[in-house]
Amino acid sequence: MNRKNTMQLPYGAVYFRKSNPPREDWERDYAQARIDGYNIFRHWFMWGAIETAPGVYDWEDYDRQLELAEKYGIKTIIAEITTSIPEWVYTRYPEALCEDVNGQKAKSQMGVSCATGGFYEGLCLDSLPGRQLTGNFLKQLAGRYKGHPALQGYDVWNECNYSHSYCYCEETKKAFRRWLQEKYKTLDRLQKTWCRYSYTSWDDVQPPPKLALYSECNDWLQFRKDNAYRHMKWKIDIIRKEDPDCQMTAHGTAQSLENMAMGGSDEWMAAEDVELYGLTFVQTRKGNQSYKHWSALDMTRSGARGKDFWHAESQGGHLWYQPQTLGRSREDGRITEPEDIRQWNLTTLAGGARGILCPRWRPLLDGPLFGAFGAYGMDGQPTPRSEMTAQIARWSNAPEQKELLEAVPVQGEIGILIVPETQRGTCLLSKFGTEDSYAAAVTGAYRGFLDLGYQPDYVHIDDLDKYEKVYLPIPIMLNQSTAEKLIDWVKKGGTLASEGCPGYLDENCHVGTVQPNLGLNQLFGVQEAYVEFTQDLLQNENLTWEGRTFYGGEYLQSYNLNGACELVKGKDNRTLISENRYGQGTAILIGTSPALGYSNHPNSEQKDFFRWVSERMGLAAHAACDNPKVHARIHWDGTNVFLWLINEDHSVQYTRIKFVGKYTCNGIEKIYWRGGSITAEDGVVQAKLEGRNAVIAKLKV
Repeated sequence: MNRKNTMQLPYGAVYFRKSNPPREDWERDYAQARIDGYNIFRHWFMWGAIETAPGVYDWEDYDRQLELAEKYGIKTIIAEITTSIPEWVYTRYPEALCEDVNGQKAKSQMGVSCATGGFYEGLCLDSLPGRQLTGNFLKQLAGRYKGHPALQGYDVWNECNYSHSYCYCEETKKAFRRWLQEKYKTLDRLQKTWCRYSYTSWDDVQPPPKLALYSECNDWLQFRKDNAYRHMKWKIDIIRKEDPDCQMTAHGTAQSLENMAMGGSDEWMAAEDVELYGLTFVQTRKGNQSYKHWSALDMTRSGARGKDFWHAESQGGHLWYQPQTLGRSREDGRITEPEDIRQWNLTTLAGGARGILCPRWRPLLDGPLFGAFGAYGMDGQPTPRSEMTAQIARWSNAPEQKELLEAVPVQGEIGILIVPETQRGTCLLSKFGTEDSYAAAVTGAYRGFLDLGYQPDYVHIDDLDKYEKVYLPIPIMLNQSTAEKLIDWVKKGGTLASEGCPGYLDENCHVGTVQPNLGLNQLFGVQEAYVEFTQDLLQNENLTWEGRTFYGGEYLQSYNLNGACELVKGKDNRTLISENRYGQGTAILIGTSPALGYSNHPNSEQKDFFRWVSERMGLAAHAACDNPKVHARIHWDGTNVFLWLINEDHSVQYTRIKFVGKYTCNGIEKIYWRGGSITAEDGVVQAKLEGRNAVIAKLKV
């Protein structure tokens, strides 16, 4: 079996995308990669570039990659790119092509990440010819390279998300009807739920042509995601049947907050059927604020649910022509310096990733992404950036770092609760011309706790029982089952801080006549006295608490007490924030979204409000830095405690770190990375960190 990494830390890049890099440079590049400590490459095995005619396969370039990998001791991950379709399929099998809501079939386009034709959606895997053609290629692929000594495994479904536009073909409609039959059992029940009373058979049922806040649209979005991950598992099963011993990997984009409803980005579902999960995150597209990097890592780590994960695409070079870069400064990730790579790579490892790959070993020479992301030069020659990657590659695979990299991040002190139906609800609400606030609210909650020195974990509602304290952002739509889980969890001793309007809409997009809805009025010990949904007005209106101000957002809800105690009074002289003892636990309810307020106004007043919430919840940081520009993470291997300190700033920073709870410090036992200095006395660590650098140490406990 080869389902585990054979490297101490996989460090490498995506190398071959058919025409890039040039063939005459391949062996020289492999030799250079080996010298620089790289031990893994991923290649795009593009169906559209391999099956050049029905049953005719051109494997020559790919065979050569595996030969060179074996020669130079570099492991290979085969990325199946079945979203690249042979050109002959478009003309011979139009019934297998994806179709939009207007009946337009997908057309062949150039792939921007490889400058090769045949993209983007792949075939509709609900259709019989789509499954046959795609499945046959996957069998040929796995059968050809099974047992190759350079093969580490396969990467399935690049970046794990789908188009917002597809698929509305007849076969997908049939699959939707089957999904609905399984959920609703009878046509009568569907009719009543959807408020469509004149169906005569299941064949009358159609996907909604336009999204809005209705139950049929909620079902359609849920079906699309379930269906996509069913297809993912189908591809995995085909490859595993041909090659059961190899490692299966996948990677997403850490966009569960932004793209779960429309594009299926769901780190938990994507990681479920693979041994190793990962993420694409590049600062040029996302921004160089460190909280964004930490958030992406914590999202992926949470989705991996204890499995190893890696940074499958980590920026190594500049990016020029992309809409996400416009209007941003050079320092905001647009121009990549060696010190940036150092800080980014060490943050990735501090966040728990156990592998780093650059999106390119060297840049593309064709298309609008020419020159993008690669640490090496356009000609494949080393650069100061590649020298930095080489330093980290060699360091991370030296035997001295073995015990350090076997440890993993400890569980965070606070969980930020992720609820898929809430994301669908805010998405559907946004179709009425409002903003979809979910990503901003959840990110604001994350920042609110991160900026106070906590490690906030993203927690899927199904994993609620693993945590004692959680924060629930903007929970405007909840399933009955979600409400019941929350009620039971608090009753058993959990501490919940929830933003207002919890479960205002149920899973059928129906507003409850008693608020809080779904039995949550008993949990929180209050009943709604007043509510307003004035998203645009509330964005810049402040509220008062203990004589100080803070910002909310999205809605404003106040309460009459029914067992709870009042913590903060609102403008209408009714309760704005309450606290209720329920069973063995505590439920705090905040009648607006201070998390959304933090996204809009990340100032000291908003930070003070989150400090107050943290105190009410009884939070204590594992390792608290007194300098917000330095982030601390604790890793643990069951016996030893390791401290990672990352300086996000360009200048030298000083910090003191105090430890609370089970993780203590009685001195410094060993230093693994010296990007400054560190001392410890009487349980307090003091450190000096160079700009964009880190200190990593093993603590005496």
